[in-house]
Amino acid sequence: MASVRLEHVFKRFGNVDAVSDVNLDIADQEFLVLLGPSGCGKTTTLRMVAGLEELSDGSIFIGDREVSQVAPKDRDIAMVFQNYALYPHMTVYENMAFGLKLRKVPRPEIERRVKEAADILGLGALLTRKPKELSGGQRQRVALGRAIVREPKAFLMDEPLSNLDAKLRTQTRVELKRLHQRLGATILYVTHDQTEAMTMGTRIVVMRDGVVQQVDTPDGIYNHPANQFVATFVGTPAMNLLPGELTQKGGALMFHTFGQDVTLPESMRARLSQAAGRKVTLGIRPEDVHLSSDFVSNHPDLQMKATVRVVEPMGHENMVYLAIGEETVTARASNDWHADLGDVVTCAFDGARLHAFDRETEAALV
Repeated sequence: MASVRLEHVFKRFGNVDAVSDVNLDIADQEFLVLLGPSGCGKTTTLRMVAGLEELSDGSIFIGDREVSQVAPKDRDIAMVFQNYALYPHMTVYENMAFGLKLRKVPRPEIERRVKEAADILGLGALLTRKPKELSGGQRQRVALGRAIVREPKAFLMDEPLSNLDAKLRTQTRVELKRLHQRLGATILYVTHDQTEAMTMGTRIVVMRDGVVQQVDTPDGIYNHPANQFVATFVGTPAMNLLPGELTQKGGALMFHTFGQDVTLPESMRARLSQAAGRKVTLGIRPEDVHLSSDFVSNHPDLQMKATVRVVEPMGHENMVYLAIGEETVTARASNDWHADLGDVVTCAFDGARLHAFDRETEAALV
């Protein structure tokens, strides 16, 4: 395996920058996920690493070798696609072995590699079947096996699970993570699914409109988002955002919104002390909006009045949608919490989990 490095990579289509000044350093054996909505440039970035798209500017290295002008077949990478791309007239064995045969790998070596990959992926009993005789999950494992037998320097995966149903996606996600641990592979993985990114990636690259917004571990992305876009794109339900302004009252720093005030904790005051009078957006995740009487009564400075709009029973918990002024705030509540629609209730925020964003730039302030 090998590291992969992108230096000031651009891709332009006419006057449009599809990918703009991407700089990434993917360590050997790392599982790096490119995450973002459709059209953000993540697949284009992957295709440039593969050599399927020509760079408009910049450089790409695999290991210590610059491959910007190297043909795809000579980059020593393996790709796994969304649509499997299996040969329907070939058996599982033949599909997995086909690329090695083209490279004139000796037959005993082909047999060894295919057997090892089949054992890893649980395909040993399926080697004589053809793709039409396989389930979607099995076909995806064959596509993975075809990549594994190549023993490449890096694996490039373009939304490989998006054609699977929810249960199969979960199963295959676990298999992919185990596969990465077993092979010690360098993997560059593209997805729009934040669950895939959070559960599999050692680091996540969040992209928007061709620009990298943040590169961090899953915990870092979730707990310390760089801006509002990252904060709301990662997390289900999305982070709640409340527009307001910072005010000073008796030495305390307050957040004022829709006629209500929340006293910010000392940890935030120290970093926002110069921002009094500034318009900001306060962010709080649904699990940090509390409705239990014990938490609410113990945090009087962080209380807000809200009107119940919708309560969704989820079995293990209730998802509660509250109206604070003109905004909807989502809270997770225990499954024994009950209220009628239209009731005015008191919620309390977890002060240690608050986020503040600049209203103009949307950049994180804390």
